Amino acid sequence: MDFLALPQPYDFEASTERYRSHGTDLANLWRDGGLHRVIAGRDVRVEAAPGGVRIEPSDVGIASAVSFALGLPLDLQGFWKWAAADPVLVALAEPLSGYRPPLVADRFEMLVTSITAQQVSLYSAFAVRSRLIQRFGIEVGSVWAFPTRERLAQAAESEVREVGFSTRKAEYVIGLAQSDLDLEALDRLSDEQVIATITAERGLGRWTADWFLARALARADAWPAGDLAVRKAVSFFYGGGSNLDEAEVRDVGERFGRWRNIACHMLLAGARVYG
Repeated sequence: MDFLALPQPYDFEASTERYRSHGTDLANLWRDGGLHRVIAGRDVRVEAAPGGVRIEPSDVGIASAVSFALGLPLDLQGFWKWAAADPVLVALAEPLSGYRPPLVADRFEMLVTSITAQQVSLYSAFAVRSRLIQRFGIEVGSVWAFPTRERLAQAAESEVREVGFSTRKAEYVIGLAQSDLDLEALDRLSDEQVIATITAERGLGRWTADWFLARALARADAWPAGDLAVRKAVSFFYGGGSNLDEAEVRDVGERFGRWRNIACHMLLAGARVYG
């Protein structure tokens, strides 16, 4: 068992709440106070420990994946120092002091999950995602590995529809799995190039590209203004009683400069606190 130190304060349960807030996530399974995830073919448990988390089992690769998933690339100390000039963020600093937004290490999984979540509630998306995992993934210990790109590339559309996908979404998932999209090469592209590359794939739009920048690449300027929850949160805190549209939310995002990604996550979390 290895110990991973995290910048303090850090609230493990609050920071991993997204994995259980809309139903059971079989690939990020919360059990007995710990989070289970298949990493490098092993059932890895992450649990709170004084000053950080404990990881079991662990090696260099597993620790690196856990570090990313727990949001270590995000400069929260710098963000909160900068946020001292914004009254809204100042009010959120105390209730969210231990919250660190999680990130997504598996890029293919994130894109498939985004297809799953299109035009349905998150509760429905979680349910369909779980059925997809059970049908095409592999059970490892107490948790499931998300289906590999290779496995879904071989799936029939009828099989994907059987777990709850529409015909069109099934086509999108299999098309993505079979595509030439190089997910690792996206690191070398600018934000604009990443958006263009992702939206060139059938079934993947700007909403998906913005969240991919935010959660899979941890890009500082990411700002998913087209997301309904983001629009509601920004309207709640900065709309003056009005419901802002996507263009207006993008304009509000300019006030956060290079802190847009973290600000987005904190406003969403703050809306759950005060909403």
